[in-house]
Amino acid sequence: MLQGAGPSPSGPAMRIQLKPLDQQTIVLTGATSGIGLATARRAAKAGARLMLIARDETALAVLADELAAEGAPAVAYTAADVADESQLQAAADAAIDRFGGFDTWINNAGVSVYGRIADVSLEDQRKLFDTNYWGVVNGSRVAVKHLRERGGALINLGSELSDVAVPLQGPYVASKHAVKGFTNSLRLELKNEKAPVSVTLIKPAGIDTLFVEHAKNYLDEEPKLPPPVYAPEVVAKAILHAAVHPERDIYVGGASRAMAGFGQRAPRLYDAIASLLGVKAQLKGEPKQSGDALYEGGGDLRERSGKNGRVREFSLYTDARLQPAGARAALTGAAAVLLVMMARRYVRQTRDAF
Repeated sequence: MLQGAGPSPSGPAMRIQLKPLDQQTIVLTGATSGIGLATARRAAKAGARLMLIARDETALAVLADELAAEGAPAVAYTAADVADESQLQAAADAAIDRFGGFDTWINNAGVSVYGRIADVSLEDQRKLFDTNYWGVVNGSRVAVKHLRERGGALINLGSELSDVAVPLQGPYVASKHAVKGFTNSLRLELKNEKAPVSVTLIKPAGIDTLFVEHAKNYLDEEPKLPPPVYAPEVVAKAILHAAVHPERDIYVGGASRAMAGFGQRAPRLYDAIASLLGVKAQLKGEPKQSGDALYEGGGDLRERSGKNGRVREFSLYTDARLQPAGARAALTGAAAVLLVMMARRYVRQTRDAF
């Protein structure tokens, strides 16, 4: 059980009631780049009050000024490393002092490393886990202490690689599997306590962020994201949906759902294809570039890479998934057809890349 006494499991269940965004205070880690930046901007436009967290204080200050100039009702920020629980507790305390509490906590901060597992130093693998796994654990522990009394939403960022594996990203894959296991176990404990906290795992497909540019690279050439690649705003939309509607998990991008389904239903076939084609499909065929954000924050306030070719600005599957039950059922058939088409296209594109 997480720190702090929870309600007795024998007591009455507390209903999960999530507020509209314009009545919420949201705490967001990894706020200055990619998905986090897109989420911060979208939440501000929706009228939410924000406590933004990242490692780069200068970038946070610039972002806070930008959002305030565009009419955000209230924006605060705290420079913190998610690997340090005490720093996240200080950010939570600052949100409570400034806004009287918070309603949603989003654990978004993440880093990556490209390389064969045998080549990636244990120091770098541990550093990746400090951010990707322990950052989620630390943020969740801090958030739940507050939310189990107040009610609200905890949203953790997983990945399509929470369900399946690919070569060349072993430590990242392992961290996202760990995030999934932790999040699912935490959800069960809170349900057992009858705590009024929604716990959601977001599982995006490849997203046009600075994921590749910020990754530490042990390879001899520049890596790339295999298609299809989606816009970060597609993920931000799903995250903020989960802040208002209790959800167990959300796949972002039909490719994420298709990839997970393929790996679960035909694991040996998936392994055969991923082992044969997965390496070449992630290599760009260009010399590697210097620079990574494994130990230092990026601080560039960019949502998108712009180097991933065609980017999908929406996902029919995810849009259908976020609809109310009736509309969702009406769109299920079309989304299912799309998933089959995308799975076939993914295999074909990966084969062509090889």
